[in-house]
Amino acid sequence: MNPLFNAFGGGQGLPSQAQNFVKQFRQFAQGMNGDPRQQVQQMLNSGKVSQAQYNQAVSLANQIAPMMGIKK
Repeated sequence: MNPLFNAFGGGQGLPSQAQNFVKQFRQFAQGMNGDPRQQVQQMLNSGKVSQAQYNQAVSLANQIAPMMGIKK
């Protein structure tokens, strides 16, 4: 089998995978307490994440927020 084909669900289809990702992310977000921005900022301040990791998380959040119906 083609590894790239398998990475995209082996025929399951990219739209289905995107929907699955959104569903899993919503479940994850429901389990969070408080403001996620504050939590990530605290992780940066405490050194649990680097500035580069923080920047990457913010960039990813900004990319997926419109798909989740979240306004900045």
